[in-house]
Amino acid sequence: MPTIEEGDLIWQPSPERIANSNLTDYMRWLTENRGLHFDDYPSLWEWSIENVNDFWGTIWEYGQIKASQPGKTPLANDHMPGAEWFPGARLNYTENFFARQTDERPAMLYKDESGPLVAVSWAELAHKTAVFAHTLRQLGVQKGDRVVGYIPNIPEAIVALFAAASIGAIWSSCSPDFGSRSVLDRFQQIEPTVLVAVDGYQYNGKTFNRQEIVAELQAGLPTLKHTILIPHMTDGPSLPNSTLWPEILAQTTETPELIFEQLPFDHPLWVLYSSGTTGLPKPIVHSQGGILLEHIKTLTLHMDFKPGDRFFWYTSTGWMMWNFLIGGLLTGCTIILYNGAPGYPDLNVLWDLAAETKMSYFGTGAAFIHACLKEGITPNQNHDLNHIQAVGSTGSPLSVAGFQWVYENVNEHLALESFSGGTDLCTGFVGGCRLLPIYAGELQGPTLGAAVRAFNDEGEAVIDEVGELVITRPMPSMPIYFWNDTDNERYTGSYFEMFPGVWRHGDWIQINERNGCVIYGRSDSTINRQGIRMGTSEIYQAVESLPEIVDSLIVDLELLGRDSYMPLFLVLRDGHSLTDDLKKRLIAKIRSDISPRHVPNDIFILDEIPYTLSGKKMEVPIRRILLGQPVEKAANPGAMRNPHTLQYFVDLAKELND
Repeated sequence: MPTIEEGDLIWQPSPERIANSNLTDYMRWLTENRGLHFDDYPSLWEWSIENVNDFWGTIWEYGQIKASQPGKTPLANDHMPGAEWFPGARLNYTENFFARQTDERPAMLYKDESGPLVAVSWAELAHKTAVFAHTLRQLGVQKGDRVVGYIPNIPEAIVALFAAASIGAIWSSCSPDFGSRSVLDRFQQIEPTVLVAVDGYQYNGKTFNRQEIVAELQAGLPTLKHTILIPHMTDGPSLPNSTLWPEILAQTTETPELIFEQLPFDHPLWVLYSSGTTGLPKPIVHSQGGILLEHIKTLTLHMDFKPGDRFFWYTSTGWMMWNFLIGGLLTGCTIILYNGAPGYPDLNVLWDLAAETKMSYFGTGAAFIHACLKEGITPNQNHDLNHIQAVGSTGSPLSVAGFQWVYENVNEHLALESFSGGTDLCTGFVGGCRLLPIYAGELQGPTLGAAVRAFNDEGEAVIDEVGELVITRPMPSMPIYFWNDTDNERYTGSYFEMFPGVWRHGDWIQINERNGCVIYGRSDSTINRQGIRMGTSEIYQAVESLPEIVDSLIVDLELLGRDSYMPLFLVLRDGHSLTDDLKKRLIAKIRSDISPRHVPNDIFILDEIPYTLSGKKMEVPIRRILLGQPVEKAANPGAMRNPHTLQYFVDLAKELND
């Protein structure tokens, strides 16, 4: 393939693929059941955002939502925030999964770094979910209680989620590579009663004992009544005040009845966390009905899953893509879980998994594709990858070179679906469409029901200009609220402060005349590393706890076509310097309190950190300057406490961008 440039046509669907797509089937269904006719995807999308009520009503019916009581009005109140969906409906998230139970194929395929591929049948999944739900009820867990997981991407995590949701309890999880402080900052806010945790995990060929961390979680969560421990360590004592997972499953040979509590559409399902720039991580609450509807729409119509497909996304339980991956079961496909490092023992490990499982959809982060490109690996030379129908890429923008690498080194027939969305809605709202061509460096366009626009500073929609990514109409998976957010103050401030009544997402986007999109990274100061968003305040708390450090500032310079580069700027106490010992302790502190993902690439020593007159660290302006934006456009010196500090970053930007 000759070298391609941004905007070059790189793939287009065959007539056969168009005819067999779920989108074509949905348009046929609309004609037969609603008398609506659409000639192409753009006209269908326009209808879906202009007729929000009608569109989501058809998704309920076409997606065969199982409910004891359907809601008659899809969108009773279209205000943002405060949209009201399907009032009067009664349903259960977990029930909708087991309504699709089958003996024809496994529910899951699971593999870790050291073990063989394991198939988990629907019958096994149903049995374990019923047993664990029964156990939770015996422990006194009721509707609205919180059940949390400190757990890797293993089948037990899905069992625990399904069991909790069947009762109407609220789930939340963190990956075990998170340090205790980061986990407590999340879980303490929601006051859980049950913790499901592993005593250790394997990653990158090493075993990590987490018993001490779990004990710290037990001590730091005063509302906790019970701990369920999943043993992964080969030695070491069990934790006190805990029950072992295998003992729970061994309690009965008969499967107890799995009772599905019938809940309102907006009953809380789970709490995810997306950090802002100040304060604790934002505890985002999604609804059972909203997630069901959105995931069925996106996974069926945009990712084109059909019964028998095999869906993989490399993820952890601390990233919303884990929650999204589970939704694949709603389409009749088998989901594939991998628990381990994507580069151990080398970057072929996930391609080995793709060949072994004959996966249909390979989902990953742009960082993994860029790593494969840099290493020069050619997976299609030593693997049969022709069964891969699509590759999904998210977490950060995918470069044009990344697009070309996929088509040259995986297979030339697949649809490369660069996918953008976020934890906030637990979905991708700009992404793939099997009816449209793919252009290098572009996302194909907004998904159905997602009124995505690029706004300039005056709140006007613009074309072929970089602007703020906004959503102008409600979507059912928008958060129902933030936990403990009095009067929705933090929720409103996070999304609706810049453009009242319009969702401002916090990404830069450019939309062209054909509705193709390019995402240019975060427009705010949230750190996004490998898809895991972390508020800068959390990193500052860890960094500035060291006595030698007076002040700090951190930014991530991820941008289209370049990898994440995260420099940390420090002001040291008089008489101190950045010794090897201080650097070692600083990195260890970030690793233990935050995560290994958030260790900075470089550390710089300054005399002062730039501040506004109101006392805020100037993260966004400094990020813009370091990305090469002229200082007069990036910052307002007249609104600064110490404008002379900008020159240092102007000079550094020249070095970084040369």
